[in-house]
Amino acid sequence: MDFRTACEETKTGICLLQDGNQEPFKVRLHLARDILMIQEQDVTCVSGEPFYSGERTVTIRRQAVGGFGLSIKGGAEHNIPVVVSKISKEQRAELSGLLFIGDAILQVYILPLFSMCQQDTVSSQYALQILSHFLLQINGINVRKCRHEEVVQVLRNAGEEVTLTVSFLKRAPAFLKLSLNEDCACAPSDQSSGTSSPLCDSGLHLNYHPNNTDTLSCSSWPASPGLRWEKRWCDLRLIPLLHSRFSQYLPGTDLSRQNAFQVTAVDGVCSGVIQCLSAEDCGEWLQAIATNISSLTKHNIKKINRNFPVNQQIVYMGWCETREQDPLQDRVYSPTFLALRGSCLYKFLAPPVTTWDWTRAEKTFSVYEIMCKILKDSDLLDRRRHCFTVQSESGEDLYFSVELDSDLAQWERAFQTATFLEVERIQCKTYACVLEGHLMGLTIDFSTGFICFDAATKAVLWRYKFSQLKGSSDDGKSKIKFLFQNPDTKQIEAKELEFSNLFAVLHCIHSFFAAKVACLDPLFLGSQAAASAASSSGVASKAKYMT
Repeated sequence: MDFRTACEETKTGICLLQDGNQEPFKVRLHLARDILMIQEQDVTCVSGEPFYSGERTVTIRRQAVGGFGLSIKGGAEHNIPVVVSKISKEQRAELSGLLFIGDAILQVYILPLFSMCQQDTVSSQYALQILSHFLLQINGINVRKCRHEEVVQVLRNAGEEVTLTVSFLKRAPAFLKLSLNEDCACAPSDQSSGTSSPLCDSGLHLNYHPNNTDTLSCSSWPASPGLRWEKRWCDLRLIPLLHSRFSQYLPGTDLSRQNAFQVTAVDGVCSGVIQCLSAEDCGEWLQAIATNISSLTKHNIKKINRNFPVNQQIVYMGWCETREQDPLQDRVYSPTFLALRGSCLYKFLAPPVTTWDWTRAEKTFSVYEIMCKILKDSDLLDRRRHCFTVQSESGEDLYFSVELDSDLAQWERAFQTATFLEVERIQCKTYACVLEGHLMGLTIDFSTGFICFDAATKAVLWRYKFSQLKGSSDDGKSKIKFLFQNPDTKQIEAKELEFSNLFAVLHCIHSFFAAKVACLDPLFLGSQAAASAASSSGVASKAKYMT
């Protein structure tokens, strides 16, 4: 069955990848419905059996115009081998079909080596001087650890024909600025510069024999009829998107990477730091990845909810980062997985997979006895944006951060939905309290409002509707003063009660008011209008969160 929805995205593009301490190199990202593919270029044998894994041998002859028809970059001075940076159109290197931009030159086998050495020229003497420092092997001169200028001189003095052993450098450093395809080729030339640079293209167009008009000779060693090689994108890393998380921030900090992010799978496999070409490109990638993660999560929630009763349905699951309250911690932020299910908010270290996992949450909170607040820019504690706080029934403040505006909006809608559904389910909640030294009970009833009764005799002392509450205040510790309007006299009547769980009572009252508004107008559900309307009903608090 195909669960693809209209909101899911597919996307492909070129980025840089910083993997550990390596230099950034170009990769292709491909975003599918349920997976992020990170691919690197490689040259693979597409017909026949490769005779030498990862390496190819190509023989090319020098042309009268254009020479070998290729340019090179790099060298040992940059801790990389010399690589082919350009290939001329319709020249020997290109027509061979065995040489590609990005190929590292490993060995050079010069057929007329000894005849070249017999020539009494300055260039030949220089070539001999350089060659004496190289490691001679049966099939060529090892140039893996040679400097750029050394390889240039060897190839310029190679004679009519040269055989190269090459291997595609899959993670060529970005500073080489290699083209990703063969379309960006250099124009043939019969001129060559006298100097070369490891970061500039050194064109190998010097003609050894100007009158050479031999036909093209393309061979592989050993001979292998029908052998064909192609440059292709190959999978480097696959990141399953279900329950994966992504971040623009340096781990544990509020420092945002510039146009970069990383994705971490649920099993801990990390993409590495993906560097985008621009802020706009980075934003598009993040939004596309977030969209697909959200779609997969919603589908997964539907499957899981089939096994849970109606009063234990999951409303939300997703990653965020918790700000540590201990200022001495090295990591200010740590990943946290939040879930709203039934009557509770669950705080996990990792996504719950089994039924047993739900019993092992780091913390749980009654959803109608906590308060969620979406923070404005002026309320933020650091450089992280898209933050919210949750105040628990004990008054503890938890500070969370998400990555995108859409993530924050999704959390807010889910929290309001979960609160409404739970209040609608329980209908009423009773708290023990003290009035003038006597043990009482206060019931908050979704249908009738507030009811205060004697705990021993169950006799009702007073009752008021929600609409009659015109204001309230508290001391931030235990006491709440309610201001009700008498329906007959229109006078304000003050009622003071003392609770052992002040914040739980305040948050519960707020939840009931918010649910009342949402019940009257369902359009309020999923927007902050519900919270604003509840606040305007007159429930106020001297505590940090107004109710």
